[in-house]
Formats: sequence, C-alpha cells, structure tokens
Amino acid sequence: MSGARPRATPPLWRRMPWFDRGGRFSALKTLCLLILLAPGLWLAWESFAGVLGARPLTALIHESGRWAVRFLLASLAVTPARVVLNWPRATLLRRMIGVAAAAYTLAHLVLYSADQNFRWFAIGAEIVARFYLAVGFLSLLGLSALAATSTDAMLARLGRNWKRLHRGVHVFTAFALLHFLLSLKANITEPVLMAGFFVWLEAWRLLAARHQGQVAALLALTLLAALATAAIEAGWYGFATHLDWHRVLAANWMPRYGLRPAVVVALVGLGVIIASRLRRLGGDGRRPRRFAPA
Repeated sequence: MSGARPRATPPLWRRMPWFDRGGRFSALKTLCLLILLAPGLWLAWESFAGVLGARPLTALIHESGRWAVRFLLASLAVTPARVVLNWPRATLLRRMIGVAAAAYTLAHLVLYSADQNFRWFAIGAEIVARFYLAVGFLSLLGLSALAATSTDAMLARLGRNWKRLHRGVHVFTAFALLHFLLSLKANITEPVLMAGFFVWLEAWRLLAARHQGQVAALLALTLLAALATAAIEAGWYGFATHLDWHRVLAANWMPRYGLRPAVVVALVGLGVIIASRLRRLGGDGRRPRRFAPA
C-alpha cells in the first residue's frame, strides 16, 4: 500500500475565489476576480452618480449584456491560451470566468424585468413572441445550469455527464451572440466583432492537437476568422437592412472607414501568433501541463 495521505480539504474560508485549490492565496485568481467585478462595480457607480443618461435602466441592460458576452468568449479562450501561449495556469481561471458570465447574464434579465416593472406574464409573453428574446432566454437557462453544476461536488456526482453538459457552453454562447446581434437596430460593430472571435475560438478546436500551436495553422485560422467576420457583417447589412453588401464588404479594405471588425479580428489573431512565439522563445518549449478545474 502507498504511504501517501489523501489531500485534506481546505476549510470553507480558504475555498474563496482568491485561494487556489490547496487553500493558498493566489495573486492570479485575485486579479482575475477584480477584473470580473470591475464592470459591475463601475456600472453601479454610474447608476448612483446619475451619468447613464435619460434612460439609465436601458443603459444598464445593454452594458450587462455586453459584459456577459465578453466574459463568455473569455471563458472559451482559456483552453487556447493554455495551449497556444503555453500558459497552463490559465485553466485555473476558467470556472471563475464562466460563473461571472452567467452572473452578468442573469443581471441582464433582472434589469430587463425591472424595466418591465416585473410584470412576469407580459415578460413571458414577450420572450415567446420575440425570437431574439427567446434565444437570449435559452442562453440564460443553459448558462445558469452550467454555473449551478460548476462545483467539485457536482463534477463528482455527474461524472462523465458533467463534461457532456458543459460542452453546451458553445451552443449557449452562439445563442447569446445571436441575441446580441438581433437586439441592436443599427450599429452592430461589437456583436460582429464578438462573432469573429467566436469563429476563431471554435475553428481552433477543430484543429488536430498537433496543429493547434503551429504558426501556419494559426495564420490560416486567422485568415478564416477575418473572412468569416467580414461575411457576417456584409450578410447582416444585406439581409436585415437591404444595404449593398458589396459596399459593406469593400469597406473592410478602405482605411477611411476605420478599423472594421474583420480587420480587428485579423490583428488580434496576428497578435496571438506573435505572443505565442515570444512565449515559446522565452520558455522551454514543453507541452503545457493539465490542471484540474479551478
């Protein structure tokens, strides 16, 4: 028999988000927690300060939804960061970021309900009648289920089914992005940009493991994501607003229109490649270690 003793479970107060799994203070997790809390605290301050304009509740609804989508994509970026940037400790942040995304999504619904004076029947009827509200609500339900089952206890209880359930985050993120896109009437720059990042993240997962850190594969992936972003933007304006989609597509290559989402996606993709090479030049080139869920 082995003489190794089972690792003792840290007391409750040492299982707070700013401690690691061994109950030790983690500067990385603390910094991540502060970043996740910052948008909510800032919005709360703006609300109390009265600087959100004539319709502060509407502004809060929009901003909470935006941060929910941003954090959802950040949670999907954890695995690529671990592999591409050779940063295994990134895995320690995935659970915290995912729960924060679900919390901002729930706040988004609560604020919308407050704007409707908590008339639950009318709210339910609106969700059923409006497609963009329905897909947003489905995303909320899914993300809430993932947040509720993100604990170690639920991981042990569900076993293999836990991983199957949590793969649904990709579908729920797609629903959230569709809700984001459909909820805007004119300027769709940010949802298109987020959609471009989502294409990159999902396409990266389709690469064979041996190609996921290779420069050639990442360059092809960046080009694919940039072209997909341009197509999404042009297609949206062409079908939803009946603008000439050829002109929208051509605007991506005209500097006078500023940085279009497709260009930003391409620049970020190139930045990831450069960061990857710098990390590997500065490290030992070994494959990243696996970390247990944070």
